Amino acid sequence: MNHSRLESLQCLREEIGKVLVGQDTLVEKLIIALLCKGHVLIEGVPGLAKTLAVSTLAQAIHGVFRRIQFTPDLLPGDLVGTLVYNPKTGDFTPHKGPIFANLVLADEVNRSPAKVQSALLEAMQEKQVTMGDVTYTLDEPFMVLATQNPIEQEGTYQLPEAQLDRFFFKVSIDYPSFDEEQEIMRRMARSAPVMKVEQVLDGPAVIDLQSAVDEVFLKENMEHYILRVVDATRHPDNYGLDFADCIRHGASPRASIFLALASRAQAMMEGRDYVIPADVEAISLDVLRHRVALSYKAQAQGMQAEDLIRRIFDVVDPA
Repeated sequence: MNHSRLESLQCLREEIGKVLVGQDTLVEKLIIALLCKGHVLIEGVPGLAKTLAVSTLAQAIHGVFRRIQFTPDLLPGDLVGTLVYNPKTGDFTPHKGPIFANLVLADEVNRSPAKVQSALLEAMQEKQVTMGDVTYTLDEPFMVLATQNPIEQEGTYQLPEAQLDRFFFKVSIDYPSFDEEQEIMRRMARSAPVMKVEQVLDGPAVIDLQSAVDEVFLKENMEHYILRVVDATRHPDNYGLDFADCIRHGASPRASIFLALASRAQAMMEGRDYVIPADVEAISLDVLRHRVALSYKAQAQGMQAEDLIRRIFDVVDPA
């Protein structure tokens, strides 16, 4: 792998780490998703630095950052923009919304109704926004980070599984360790916390890194490994797994595509130009956890999709 690219990735990780404590997994997955031009759904209780992580990443890559607080009264126009009538000229002028940014934080995305969520997901998928009869292409790099609060369901609108499937990763984050929280407290428990972030990349450099993902070699046996893992979520009986009645439906073909992409990016992060089984396993939970739908029976028993995915990796042979 190109040494300068590896150095750039390392500098990016280190710069974000100067501000963020105890969320190494989140930072790693955000960078991988950025490399793969993917979008991330982040699930965690309030106060775990989700907003800080995204804003810090934006500063480090010199990108435009926008935060949108999703509420029940939010309208699609509040997100993508609208046409404003000028009575003097009789013309309509486009007023672009906050979606026109490099990194967009959709905070508590499940608090808005389906029409707002669909407007966001259309921009994510098509990388463009239409106002009136004009279509505007969103600037590259473009990435949406949406957050959900797992402990509060009142006044929320559950994301349909077809919409969840559009997210590259679903990352679940937890509380920091005792020592990490002590360091957070020392940094933040002051009237003016010091959180200066230096720019280490710019837009063209990020786009160059994104194109470099295609150069990472994925052998045919690794392709077959990924396909078997995804197939095991649909037909567990074929792999000697006894939880077919626990899965309502398995992962879609997007899972195979995103596993291959993310594995390449994971290998890049490790300084390799080829994928090994450990790369697939390292990103599997984040790619698959929102694509494997549990049956009502499994949910009633308190099972998690992650439990079944781990069992799949226990039996599916990478060879």
